[in-house]
Amino acid sequence: MSQNELYSLTLTELAAGLQRRAFSPTEITSAFLERIDSHNDALNAFNLVMPERAMAEAKAAEALLLVGRATNPLHGIPYAIKDLFDVSGVVTTAGSKILKDNIAQEDAFVTRRLADAGMIALGKTVTVEFARGIIGVNHIQGTPHNPWHRTPHIPGGSSCGSAVATAAGLAPMALGSDTGGSVRAPAGLCGVVGLKTTVGRISRSGVFPISETLDTVGPLARSVEDCALVYQAMTGEDPRDVSTLGVPTDNVMHTLKNGVSGLRVGIPTNVFLDALDSEVELAFDESIRVFESLGAIITRVAVPEAVPAQRIGAFLSGAEACVVHERRLEERAGDMDHVVGPRMLKDKEITAVQYIKALREAKALRRSLADTLRDVDVLLMPTTARPALPVDVVDADADTYIAYSAEYARNTRIGNVLDMCGVSVPGGFTQHGLPIGLLVCGKAFDEALVLRAGFAYEQACEWR
Repeated sequence: MSQNELYSLTLTELAAGLQRRAFSPTEITSAFLERIDSHNDALNAFNLVMPERAMAEAKAAEALLLVGRATNPLHGIPYAIKDLFDVSGVVTTAGSKILKDNIAQEDAFVTRRLADAGMIALGKTVTVEFARGIIGVNHIQGTPHNPWHRTPHIPGGSSCGSAVATAAGLAPMALGSDTGGSVRAPAGLCGVVGLKTTVGRISRSGVFPISETLDTVGPLARSVEDCALVYQAMTGEDPRDVSTLGVPTDNVMHTLKNGVSGLRVGIPTNVFLDALDSEVELAFDESIRVFESLGAIITRVAVPEAVPAQRIGAFLSGAEACVVHERRLEERAGDMDHVVGPRMLKDKEITAVQYIKALREAKALRRSLADTLRDVDVLLMPTTARPALPVDVVDADADTYIAYSAEYARNTRIGNVLDMCGVSVPGGFTQHGLPIGLLVCGKAFDEALVLRAGFAYEQACEWR
């Protein structure tokens, strides 16, 4: 295989090729660096590329591979890092000029885990400033270009650069974070796979925070199996993130290919399917038929917790983000992106009473959800209510931006508040070739089940 073709392989395919010595870590890394060099100016997926560091890591990985000391399937494979995750000695800007000199002193838990697995860091990807947005727009570092259309269309956010890099073959996998949908929405809009994990599954230490209550870490990749492999490498207890303490690890690879025959798949009858784009609705109906053909048991279920969860999500993330940025909002609000700063200043109006009530309501809703989903294994829904729109339409003015933000976040934000896990997989295309995302949601800590369902669906669809 020529170096120019390596970028088209999934992470799993790259791992298999490395095992049979079809190519080397240096060849793979060089191929991706060349593709970044050729296409990143147009796509703006990366805001920092680290070619010298990446090639040095590739040579080290290759040396271990040659002497048989590489045991992890991820060993020798490059990846991209959302610019919220710390890498020792590298700047973490969180998409903001305010943090242009914020050099990390140590690795985030997950970047250290992936380094220990032998993965190679290509660079940092663009995010919405401070990850405060679902659209994927960044007026400071530039908005990544959704690679499925020549006219700039929104990539989804805030893991926008990671989704674009993965979709365009600039990296086989990229790290993302999800507080209201920022892994799943960009995955859906850019035609890749994105895994939102349960709080406590993967440590958030060394990841620039938004919300202690809602923040999660997850990968974006080109297949469900790829996401499962990366997830497996990143889980585990970390004393620096107390949410992970006491959470047992699971091996999602053991059940990934078990199929969905007999699986109880719930189709929500409220909120999630309201006001869908007609092409999204058609694609979703076809997805249901695919699950039926695979032997899943389809059932309609009302999810009453969805309406209040949709309402209180903004209170939780907004109030907690204001604590993170308290000093910056006092001193540097004028230096923030004009779609981020005013929003956070507005969030400062959230009272302590409103915040505490929202926290208590979220806990009550999570308890109630367990009863609602007693007879359902997973929920199925479109990732977003509509495909990607042109950037100049969504970002026309502040009111339009806010309205579209609420629409694109609707189906995903609910899952954060209810502490569900979920995987967005490609679910078809519009007549203009834009991706449509399908979201498989599961109960807390049911990552193995949602990945299993997503894998079965993916394998049954020709567009995988």
